[in-house]
Amino acid sequence: MNPQDTSAETRPDLPLEIAHLLLIDVVGYSKLLVNEQIELLQELNQIVRSTECFRTAEKTGKLIRVPTGDGMALLFFHSPEEPVRCALEISNALQEHPHIQLRMGVHSGPVNRVTDVNEKTNMAGPGINVAQRVLDCGDAGHILLSEHVADDLAQYRHWQPYFHDLGECEVKHGLHLHLFNLYKDDLGNPQVPEKLKRRRWKQAPGVHPVSAPGWPKVMFLVAMVVSIIALIISSWIFFRRASPPPTTAAAPGARASSAPAPVPEKSIAILPFKNLSDEKENAYFADGVQDEILTHLAKMADLKIISRVSVMQYKSGVARNLREIGQQLGVANVVEGSVQRSRNRVRVNAQLLDARTDRQLWGQTYDRDLADVFVIQSEIAKAIAEQLQAKLSPYEKNAIGRPPTGDIAAFDLYTRAKNLLLIGLSSTMKANLVQAADLLDQAVARDPSFFRAYCQLAYAHDALYFLGFDHTAARLALAEAAVQAATRLRPDAGETHLSRAQNLYWGYLDYDGALAELEVSRQTLPNDSRVFELKGLILRRQGRWEESTRNLERAIDLDPRNFFTLQQIAISYGVLRRYAEETSVLDRALTIEPNDVVTKVALASIQFHWKADTGPFHQTIDSVRATNPAAVPSIADAWLSCALAERDVAVAKNALNAFGEIPLTDYAVHLNRPLMEGVIARMTKDDGKARAAFTAARAQQEKAVQAQPNYGPALCALGLIDAGLGRKEEALREGRRAVELLPVEKDAINGPLMIQYLAMIAAWVGNKDLACEQLAIAIRPPSTVSYGQLKLLPHWDPLRGDPRFEKLVASLAPK
Repeated sequence: MNPQDTSAETRPDLPLEIAHLLLIDVVGYSKLLVNEQIELLQELNQIVRSTECFRTAEKTGKLIRVPTGDGMALLFFHSPEEPVRCALEISNALQEHPHIQLRMGVHSGPVNRVTDVNEKTNMAGPGINVAQRVLDCGDAGHILLSEHVADDLAQYRHWQPYFHDLGECEVKHGLHLHLFNLYKDDLGNPQVPEKLKRRRWKQAPGVHPVSAPGWPKVMFLVAMVVSIIALIISSWIFFRRASPPPTTAAAPGARASSAPAPVPEKSIAILPFKNLSDEKENAYFADGVQDEILTHLAKMADLKIISRVSVMQYKSGVARNLREIGQQLGVANVVEGSVQRSRNRVRVNAQLLDARTDRQLWGQTYDRDLADVFVIQSEIAKAIAEQLQAKLSPYEKNAIGRPPTGDIAAFDLYTRAKNLLLIGLSSTMKANLVQAADLLDQAVARDPSFFRAYCQLAYAHDALYFLGFDHTAARLALAEAAVQAATRLRPDAGETHLSRAQNLYWGYLDYDGALAELEVSRQTLPNDSRVFELKGLILRRQGRWEESTRNLERAIDLDPRNFFTLQQIAISYGVLRRYAEETSVLDRALTIEPNDVVTKVALASIQFHWKADTGPFHQTIDSVRATNPAAVPSIADAWLSCALAERDVAVAKNALNAFGEIPLTDYAVHLNRPLMEGVIARMTKDDGKARAAFTAARAQQEKAVQAQPNYGPALCALGLIDAGLGRKEEALREGRRAVELLPVEKDAINGPLMIQYLAMIAAWVGNKDLACEQLAIAIRPPSTVSYGQLKLLPHWDPLRGDPRFEKLVASLAPK
């Protein structure tokens, strides 16, 4: 532990643990006489202490008991089954003590050990808070579980019959809890709690036993992450574009095809270090050494440092053309090196080279004890800064000398987690995030003062929440707990403010709060591309498109081979109808990943959206199918889009089969497979097959809405399905509610999308007046509605021939 990282007052509060909590409350306690209260609590203590779960956990030292005045909190640390089994044991024992009326709540979440005013250990944290909210919803006899616990235990068949889904409720401070009632035989209380009948309550359609998560739930979770991937794929390919803009001056994105900017003399790329250890699994340790040197140098405002995403593409162990790398990254210098770790020794070699001439400017080999590896990293960073004559502020000098941790094992865990988080969008993203969070939990357990590990942990939890893998209050609480831990350790650090910004944006869509935090973080993180990328994405959500693009371009300047950021810039130019800049950025992306079929198809789709010309679109898709069949699933939604536009039913069905379970994603709106089957059936006038498909689609979409009852994109998809089923009133109500939940003022991308879907819903139910009125709003730039989409897709067939609709279509035609 580095003593300067934390004060004595905060040290005891730092360790975060995941506890499995059972909160017990005596109903009617305040109405008892004092003597009766004392006697009842003594009797209750004896009942609780006699349970097998209590005795076993206490014997192994894995139990904490906290009195709560009119009850108690039991914190188990082995399994979520422990508090549930204990609750059932207590309920069973109470049959012989009918005068004791209890209610119990179970939840799993993060807790902190704190020292109270009596200098005794107490517990605090979001885990306790959520468990208390769960308990507060119950009546006498109830054993209520949070969704987090129910989901964990529903994986085991023997628990499934006893968990009864109560739905979602808004409780204190606006927290939304999805609750389950536990009862079996004569244990528990099968009645719906009275508070849930009175409060704002989204009840499940019939209280029923919960089953193990199956295909529909998995599909929903996958659909949530595809909403982010859709910003890369579907937003180019299917639902987007309008007419081209008037000719304007070159925008920042035009730099992709213009002459390269002058290369700053004090610019560096720290390339991945080669692992020379006998144990190849030490490769992540070599990555960690390289990353720490990069992190130290990146805090120096007098230097330009290329971000890790870009440099990690130049793997060690293969021949490198330094001049070419320097040109690609826009730097004058590169750092190469190697790491050899053997037992308690480490050898690090590093050299600074002029990328333009291959001339070595500095080099050094360090052979020391493994415990000195952090000192070596600092010395290398200082030597490079001195060689380039960088001017350092007192803060920057102090930052170089600050080790990340004093625990080598914790550093190993942290580095492995960072490498997982670096992977980004992929089919394994959820698994990567969960594994990274677990590794980081282990890291901070070993070193509770490991500041940067908390920052990465906050990112992992926020990502799991925002991407929909675990969009629960419990997951958000974990992210907040990590941010709070980082804040206690180093409240003024730039990384702390960056973590807060990420949490405010992803957790609460608090754009102004996040931007304020980013402004602070930028002062001490001058070379961190994440600051500018996050700011650009937030500004785009606010509709501040020009500012957004400038910040995304600044992020690319620091991270020139970040494929994701380039794709985001292309999306911005697309909805701004700036096709020359968009094409330029996509071309630039293809120089990084020339074989990326998604980008190739996105580039070809421009003619479809702009001119309603499916020719290039069709040809590119056919080329991918012929030359790279394995890649077809990744472009299947584009294939489906093209087939629908060309009214080729057979090809549309083939595309649907190729895609798998989620055929189409429109920015944040997920259109499930049966819904698209219904669209295809409508094209062939097969009303019976269309109704059957929409009925199946509704069953799936209802679950998505129940999981997120106040989420506009899920609700508007349900509205479209209800429109297909002829449920006019429900469809319009759902469409209008989606617009209310996600207004344009809150989200400049998905807000107009909600209006577009309301227009489509109105068209499907025959309300052409409302449809044309809303569509006229939706096509105002920036817009996700395209000429090709309105001209060719079957979704808008109910409006064809209406003069108002045809006028709107014509207004988007290329001039």
